[in-house]
Amino acid sequence: MAERKPFLLRLDPETHAALQKWAADDLRSVNGQVEYLLRRALKDAGRLPGRTPPRAP
Repeated sequence: MAERKPFLLRLDPETHAALQKWAADDLRSVNGQVEYLLRRALKDAGRLPGRTPPRAP
């Protein structure tokens, strides 16, 4: 498994509660949900290594 880098993320209670519910709905931990959302955003923006950026419309 690839090495993981820990870091602290501060969220306001309302955002954390919404994220916690979303994670539970998707059967993920909050940490897993944050990682999933970040990877999806990076992919959509073409910013993952080895990916080409999306073409402009």
